[in-house]
Amino acid sequence: MTTCKRLMLIAGASAVLLASGLFVGRASAAEYPQVGSLTAFAQEANHMSLPGYMRYLVFVQDGRWISYTEASKIVAQQQIR
Repeated sequence: MTTCKRLMLIAGASAVLLASGLFVGRASAAEYPQVGSLTAFAQEANHMSLPGYMRYLVFVQDGRWISYTEASKIVAQQQIR
C-alpha cells in the first residue's frame, strides 16, 4: 500500500471516529432526573440549588459529574415543560 493510500485510510477512519463521537454522550433533558418542579434550597432538593442537586443526582445515578453549566441548561429545559 502506498503512503498516500495509507494516509487517506487513516484520515477516513479518523473522520468516522470523530463524527461518531459527536453524537455520543449527550442526553436530552428527558433522560435526566426530574428536578425542574422542585423548590431550590428546600428540603426536597437536599438544601441545594437545582443545578447542584441535578449534578448530585446524575453522579449517584451514573457515577459521572456533569458541569454546572450543563445542569443549569437541563434544569431550565425541565422548567419550561
